[in-house]
Amino acid sequence: MAWIDTIKEAEASGDLKEAYEALDPQQQKIASILRVHSLNAGAMERQMSLYKHLMFGRSGLSRADRESIAVVVSAANNCGYCVSHHAEALSHYEQDNSRLRRMVSDFQFLDLPDKKARMLSYALKLTTSPSQVSDEDIQELKEVGYSDRDILDMNLIAAYFNFINRVALGLGVDCNEPEGDAESS
Repeated sequence: MAWIDTIKEAEASGDLKEAYEALDPQQQKIASILRVHSLNAGAMERQMSLYKHLMFGRSGLSRADRESIAVVVSAANNCGYCVSHHAEALSHYEQDNSRLRRMVSDFQFLDLPDKKARMLSYALKLTTSPSQVSDEDIQELKEVGYSDRDILDMNLIAAYFNFINRVALGLGVDCNEPEGDAESS
């Protein structure tokens, strides 16, 4: 349960009710990370729009690449909620569960192709020491074939997950909480 009050779907009205209804109609319940935004429906809508664009929109990065960035950034931030959800999504692309567990604990020990390793190293560096990112890091990404747009997408996805990890961690969004079933705080 989050550390702040949240509004369940059945109790929503006005802008929040519209925001909940606008979410993916295939979802049977509202994710905890969205419900924690329930006191600010506009912020919820905008962050969800950005998430959908970054994770599902047109990009030179594959869905597996995007989920890998989400997992590596979230693991570096110790955000159990996001690691859990995005490791599950990544498992649809990464069939080796032991490899997936190693990615969560420390991807740098995996035998990854150089291109993917550089992408994840960039995301990790942007997360743990952003002031140390340099033109050299960008040139290394270009050397293995990433375009400027790919690099921008990597940066935006890593930055987004740093943002949403802090929302989850700073408001007590629990990865063990059943999605959509929690009582309001």
